[in-house]
Amino acid sequence: MTLTHAGHAAGAFPATALVPPVLFWAYLATALRLRAPGGPGWAHGRTASFGLGTLLVAVGLLRPADDFVGHMWQHLLIGMLAPLALVLGAPVTLVLRALDRRAGRRLVHVLRHPVARVLGHPATGLLLTAGGLWLLYLTPLYRATLDNPVLHTLVQAHFLLSGCLFAWSIAGPDPGPHRPRVPVRLVVLGVGVAAHATIAQLLYAGVLVDVPAGAAELRAGATLMYYLGDLAELALALALLATWRPERPARRPADHSAGRPAPARA
Repeated sequence: MTLTHAGHAAGAFPATALVPPVLFWAYLATALRLRAPGGPGWAHGRTASFGLGTLLVAVGLLRPADDFVGHMWQHLLIGMLAPLALVLGAPVTLVLRALDRRAGRRLVHVLRHPVARVLGHPATGLLLTAGGLWLLYLTPLYRATLDNPVLHTLVQAHFLLSGCLFAWSIAGPDPGPHRPRVPVRLVVLGVGVAAHATIAQLLYAGVLVDVPAGAAELRAGATLMYYLGDLAELALALALLATWRPERPARRPADHSAGRPAPARA
């Protein structure tokens, strides 16, 4: 027998669905202020990207999770597709441009804090996103979320925030504290792809997972996770490569002294 999430089974409107439009309203108001005459300006593309991200989060929150396939749609929309769109909206840069100089310096100081450096490393984002998936499906955690709406909401928030952190550390346009070089980020992303594909295959086979769903339902959810997850990770890789500017070796100053005659001695 398939269990359902309590909140969606009862047909209740999730209050969390009000958060995405509020975030987009705040983002749009700040962007319009920057685009006012005399302002520094703000790209329409970034606003559209952030708006798309908030829309995907809202759709994910409103979509019924009355079976495992519905749950997987929620996870993919909230935890994988929306984070990249939100991050490409460069919200941190928007805030930095809107703040006064003193407040901006404080925010930059926070971003340079050692804790922020650890959190901003791609390996940390990978551990939180991929590790969270393995914890959710290989332990009784997923089963517990079915009857506990608060826990279900906390899990959604985890995947949204960790997804944003991972996307930001890999390909975010916002300033990042000491990001590793692009080849290192591509390797971390490749490990993430492998971890994501492995858990999808375990779900498809029904091996080691603790998900109260029938075999056909598991296979349908796992297939959706495998292919749509690959699409999200491919988009993240393309976003990284689009901003990659290979470093050129610094030119050494020419030494013209070799061909010059030695100065005459008195």
